[in-house]
Amino acid sequence: MPIYVYRCQSCSSEFELMQKMTDPPVAACPSCKGTSSRVILPAGVVFKGSGFYKTDSRSQSSDSSS
Repeated sequence: MPIYVYRCQSCSSEFELMQKMTDPPVAACPSCKGTSSRVILPAGVVFKGSGFYKTDSRSQSSDSSS
């Protein structure tokens, strides 16, 4: 199950909840009972293997024709 981060609009506190993807978003802050909204965070991406660098994606013959 994913962990979602929420931020309260009233007290600006942040809290995390482990929820199913099908569960509805939490509307109330657990500390002040104010309105909360889900925070969108960037996903971590790790590139492994060949093909991710300029020198790996082309052969030597295609570089000289450019």
